[in-house]
Order: sequence, then structure tokens, then C-alpha cells
Amino acid sequence: MPDHSSTNITVHGTVAAGYEAVRDEFTAVLLAEEHNEPGAQLAVYRTGQQVVDLWAGDGIDGDSLPAVYSSTKGAAHLVVALLVQDGTLDLDRTVASYWPEFAAEGKGALTLRELLGHRAGLVGIEGGFSEADLADDRVIAARLAGQAPFWEPGKEYGYHALVIGALTGEVVRRATGRSVQELFEERVRAPYGLDLYLGQPAELEPRYVPIRPMNPTPEQKAALAARPFDPKGLPAVAFNVPTDLVAWINTPSVRALGPASVGGVGSARALAGMYAATLGEFAGRPALLKPEIRAEFARLGLAGTDRVTEETDHFGLGFERPKEAYPSLGEGAYGHCGAAGSQAFADPASGIAYGYTRRRYAFPGGAAPENERLVAAVVKAATSSPSGG
Repeated sequence: MPDHSSTNITVHGTVAAGYEAVRDEFTAVLLAEEHNEPGAQLAVYRTGQQVVDLWAGDGIDGDSLPAVYSSTKGAAHLVVALLVQDGTLDLDRTVASYWPEFAAEGKGALTLRELLGHRAGLVGIEGGFSEADLADDRVIAARLAGQAPFWEPGKEYGYHALVIGALTGEVVRRATGRSVQELFEERVRAPYGLDLYLGQPAELEPRYVPIRPMNPTPEQKAALAARPFDPKGLPAVAFNVPTDLVAWINTPSVRALGPASVGGVGSARALAGMYAATLGEFAGRPALLKPEIRAEFARLGLAGTDRVTEETDHFGLGFERPKEAYPSLGEGAYGHCGAAGSQAFADPASGIAYGYTRRRYAFPGGAAPENERLVAAVVKAATSSPSGG
């Protein structure tokens, strides 16, 4: 299919028959983001077949590897799901039964299920981690094991933005002797041929696309300035304020370590491919997850309000429930967005696996707003094309 061009934007790539409206929507959202120097990738699989593969913008192509921030959590918790499926991990065992040091300061009764639901009360440390420590999951885990929680463990929920992968990863390491990063490479990335890395190899540095800081409009700047912010509150602790997370992720040594909460790099193709591999046969290999495991990890955890973000709980086990943001998805959808605007998920109801990346932080952080339009267009195309395109 030829490039789809406008006055200022050239969209490259292909879409399957029936998905032309997705290409049009991708073009439209990039035109709307011109003030942000757009650069983005969009990939979609349906029942294992790629139906959308698009990219556009400054310095980016289909093989580029942007930082995906918290979309990394989906990769890390896929490893946890596989270990639960294997019987190596038990969701209802206490974290301390795997990791005895974790029991300090009244945390001994917390289960792995509750930890995966962001219910531990260990969103960070007062005073913050150094930038070097923030990149090292082992250091984070050791510091948090001895810390008193910010609320009674298991009773409330709050987004453990920069540390959840270190905490669940330490459980994985204690149970298997291997890191999440090693197991993801061996069980997911390499066998399925995915360009998604929890630890970017040095030789791939030329393919890395540096993340650019947010470029808010005057109206958005005013909205940010009007928000009350407590420099000692839970959001500041959880997001390790005042760390510049753009400069931090653009540091090669951080990406080489690949911290399991936020340190992954990968293409939209790889994000979508990873989720496609959880749904069914992909790349000539069987599905990674059984339907009952997918359903277990997608089920809503603790209903309530997030102590960090003040959002309504939208987590299953380690994964976000994207239906809360995109109503056209099925109840059993699971995935994770990322701070610069990335979004990735699987939707068993429609058979789609979706991956979106962008190179500039989207306002106000988290899944970029254009995902609403893109997801709606993808689902409409998928449900109008029973064969998958």
C-alpha cells in the first residue's frame, strides 16, 4: 500500500483491507499533534495476523525503539503470569514466604495477589531514590523490603509507578533464581522474535529514539499550574519527584539495566506482538497464556480510589484493564500504558492486540489521548471484518 500523505505528515506502512479508516485516523491524530513534532508507531494484530503497521514523524520508522515506560510492566507481569500458570508461583501465598525480609514493618500477611494489585503501600521512599538506584531493581527491592508501608498492606490501592516491577521481580528471583529480565528474554522476546527489550543491548543504541519532553500548549500549562501539588505527598514519593524521567530514560546505562517497572524499549510491532502471543498462535508458536490465566490476571482487583493518582481502580493483577478507558473493548482485556503516551493491550473479545508508541511525552502523561480515537477505529474495523483482514 502506498504512503498516505498530507501537507505536513507522511504516514508510512500498510493496513489490511478493511482497516483503511485506521490509517486515516492515525494521520488525523498526528496532524492534530503537529505542535508536538509528532513521531509515532501503531501496530495491530488480529487473531495472530498483522492488520495495521504504521509509523510517521521526525526520526522514527517501523523498526525504531522508543522507550515505553510503564508499558514495560505488561512484559514483566506476563512473566509472572507464566510462572503462575506453571505452578511456580501461587497468587495466594504471602510475599514473605518467598522473600522473608519483606515481612518487616507489618507486611508479612501481604499476598502476591495483593502485591500485583498495587496494594502493598510501598510506592517509594521519602526523600526519593537516586537516579542510579532507580534503575536497579535489586536496590529498590532491598530498600523497600525493610520500609514501613504508607497504608495498611492489602487494604487500599495506590499506583506503585516506579517500583512495582522491582517488588514483583524480587518474588520471581526468590522463586526461580532468575530475574524477570532474563525470563522475559528466554520465554517471550527471543522465541517470538519481538523487538521489546528489558535491558537494551548496546548494539541496538542506533535504533533508540530519544524521548522528548512534554511540550504543552499555553492552556495546558495553565491547567498544570493550577493543580495543587504537595512535594512531600504520595504522588511525589511514587514518581520520585524531582527526577527528570525523560533525561533518565534517555541515559544508556538505565536502558541497559531495563528496570521492570519503566525501563523497557521497543517498537509498536513488538508491543502488539507480545500481546498477540498471549491470545493465540503467533510466529509459529503456541499461545503463551491459557484462557483461565488471562481471565484471572484481567479481573478487577480492589474497587476503590487510587491513593496516588486519585483514579478509580482499573487494575487486574499487574495489568491495567483498558476497558475502563476504551469502552469498545471487552471486559477481559488486559495491558498497560506508558508515561510518554504508549498503549498496549490484548482484547480476547475482538481478538485484537494493539501497540502504540510516541517519541514525545503526551499531556498530561500516561496513555496519549489519541489512543481513544485509534482504539475505537481499530475495534470498529476488527468487528466489521470477521476474517481479521
